[in-house]
Amino acid sequence: MGGPALTTLGGERLAGRAAADESMLTASLREPDRFAGLFDRYHPDIRRYAAGRLGGGRADDVAADVFLVAFRSRHRFAAAGPGGNVRAWLYGIATNLIRRHHRDEERRYRALARAGPGDVMHAGEDAVTARVAAAANRAALGRALSRLPAGERDALLLVAVGQLDYVEVAAALGIPVGTVGSRLTRARKTIRAALGGTDPTRIDEGS
Repeated sequence: MGGPALTTLGGERLAGRAAADESMLTASLREPDRFAGLFDRYHPDIRRYAAGRLGGGRADDVAADVFLVAFRSRHRFAAAGPGGNVRAWLYGIATNLIRRHHRDEERRYRALARAGPGDVMHAGEDAVTARVAAAANRAALGRALSRLPAGERDALLLVAVGQLDYVEVAAALGIPVGTVGSRLTRARKTIRAALGGTDPTRIDEGS
């Protein structure tokens, strides 16, 4: 069901973590301090995802807001019943918050398009552009990302930067898994066309 998983964790280990996340969130309904465990586990990843899309200046605020929104809405997540994916839910909140900063994101990509070969990205903030920098194609990538429709860009960067699998992306965006695949296909076609057949967004893909 859906496309290839991108996580480096095995399926059983990933399922175990998802169950532990859900248990931690449920426990936080009675003991709010338990929510800190989810913050500790996912804040670095959420911040890295936000930094990859908005730059470091906005990333701290967005990451903090993600967990504030999540904490306040955790009762609604729990009310949906067992089997929810907390990780995907957090990335979905992050993506919605990032959309509010779409002008900042577009400025970031335009700046990337203007960057010279000697300009250096902040290490660890953007897995995709770090790979492209090595290939001296950052300008083309910046232009291509800025031109993608918002839905395609969200799906692409949740996979390439957030390293969510297709099912998690579907949960994060509230769309069918098949739609995730369609958006990724179109987005990657655009990226490959802009970069002469290279696709730096296709990283660590396994089954």
